[in-house]
Amino acid sequence: MRVFSISPGGVSESEAPPTQLPSLGHVWIACTRQEFETGWPQLQATLQSLCGMQLVDLHVSDLLNAQLPSHFDYTSQYDLLVFRRLATGAGSAPGAERGSSRRGGPPILRHVDTSPVGFAVFERVLLTVHPADCAARDAYASRLLQAHSNDVRSANSRLPTSPADLMLRIVNQMVDGFLELRRELTRQLDHWQTELLNPRTRFNNWSALLDTRLALHQLDEICEDQRSSVQDWIEAVKTWPEADTPAAQRDRDLLLVRSRDLLEHIERVVHHVRRLEQSVETAVQIHFNAQSNRTNDIMRTLTVLTAIFLPLNLIAGIFGMNFEFIPLIHNDEGFWWAMGSMGLTAVALVLLFWRKRYLERSGR
Repeated sequence: MRVFSISPGGVSESEAPPTQLPSLGHVWIACTRQEFETGWPQLQATLQSLCGMQLVDLHVSDLLNAQLPSHFDYTSQYDLLVFRRLATGAGSAPGAERGSSRRGGPPILRHVDTSPVGFAVFERVLLTVHPADCAARDAYASRLLQAHSNDVRSANSRLPTSPADLMLRIVNQMVDGFLELRRELTRQLDHWQTELLNPRTRFNNWSALLDTRLALHQLDEICEDQRSSVQDWIEAVKTWPEADTPAAQRDRDLLLVRSRDLLEHIERVVHHVRRLEQSVETAVQIHFNAQSNRTNDIMRTLTVLTAIFLPLNLIAGIFGMNFEFIPLIHNDEGFWWAMGSMGLTAVALVLLFWRKRYLERSGR
């Protein structure tokens, strides 16, 4: 468990939750799901001491559920946001929990996994419940501590002003992880498309391609849930009571701006994932169209060759009949007359088919 006290004077970290709130600022309590499962009665007592309220039982169950999709809920005292973050299986710790199964397809998709992160947003306390290997918590905590250690005055301008602002910054960092996938996903799927559209190669890895399409579809569903939860959060913020001071109103406006910016980032991820799905589908269709066109070219060539040799077979069949009296059969020059007529017939048919463009290759 990591506990941070964030105030205009800077950031401090402690190992145990405080017994009372600081005079200024707010508190961030970040724990893993396993820690929350074993110590949620103590955390409930801490919330009662700091905020005068506790989490309802259904929300405790939501925070403990490692399979829960992204969603938003609220009470009159606090808001609850569950947001599925992106995890890479390459750097996971032993025994790390997983919210979904490993995906197939390109290497980048085999290591893509998502797990829910819970946010309970009180007026001056933010409680977050993370997976055991959550890099988003540690990365943002390092940014807070590093900014404070480098320059307190510059850190003040970047410190979150409220638990809601802190939550949005952490969620925005999670969404940036999805955005960083775009370049690698595009590179991997461009490789698939090149193999599909290359007429000189024989594509056989259809099971991996199907896994890729399924993985992209699952990412699309995850991002849709994320977008719905953030939209619900924005609508809830709009219903908050009016601010008493201009500074508080400015913080409220900045919170809405940051929320809309987060929503725009999620929509960019959704748009990119759908575009990749369409690209794969289009590449598959073009592949089968190209194969069908190639098959048609082969059948046309075989048909033309058959049409050329059919009259020659007819001439050979006529002169091969077992009749005693056949014109030219006993003539010394009969063989050459037959070969000449067969050659002229073949040349005439080739010229005819060439003029009608039956022997022309299709452009690639």
